[in-house]
Amino acid sequence: MKFKAIVADIDGTITCEKRELHLGAMKKIRSLKVPVVLATGNTLCYARTASRLIGLEGAVIAENGGAITVRFDLQGTFEESLEECEKAYSFLSQYFKLTKLDPQYRRTEIALRRDFDLQKATNLLETQFSNVEMVDTKYAIHLKSKKINKGVGLLKLASLMGIKAKDFVAIGDSANDVEMFKVSGFGIAVGNGDEKIKEAADYVTNASFGDGAIEALEFLESNGWI
Repeated sequence: MKFKAIVADIDGTITCEKRELHLGAMKKIRSLKVPVVLATGNTLCYARTASRLIGLEGAVIAENGGAITVRFDLQGTFEESLEECEKAYSFLSQYFKLTKLDPQYRRTEIALRRDFDLQKATNLLETQFSNVEMVDTKYAIHLKSKKINKGVGLLKLASLMGIKAKDFVAIGDSANDVEMFKVSGFGIAVGNGDEKIKEAADYVTNASFGDGAIEALEFLESNGWI
């Protein structure tokens, strides 16, 4: 079994507990001989900046799969899903005080501060909107189209890179990484991951956060898979 690329979540996976980039994980990623793609629920500019700081080529999946780009010198491609999310946001705003995060940068979804009752909001949303969902990534609550996820983003990006999604090993920590695990060839959850991602994983590291990412990559190398 040999894989051609890595796709890794950022926050909670290649960061420290305080959300700083884990320097050991950065060093390990730079040493790899296969391409590394960053996948995040955050904005495209955030993902591109992280990719640049790490020393990667700029291939990223952002906004939970709604935005992707292959290189720094190419414009991103965006799904046309923001309008339906705005309608759902207006509906929920009648019942909850909601705070948008980075609205000037998001093109395909709405990110919300985690300060309202998610279960009640989800129940209300389901009564009016069948194509929109909310996902809690532990850093924000994402109001997004059900048609978009990191798995969909990975399938599109892999095609642009000329390889298959099954050629990737996916590394993550949160429920929004599950679809990415399903379409990749192998999924690794870091030790701090939530139960949903651990259930979907083929391997779970003992270490957490960036230390877990290092363990994941060393596991792959020791097996000769990358």
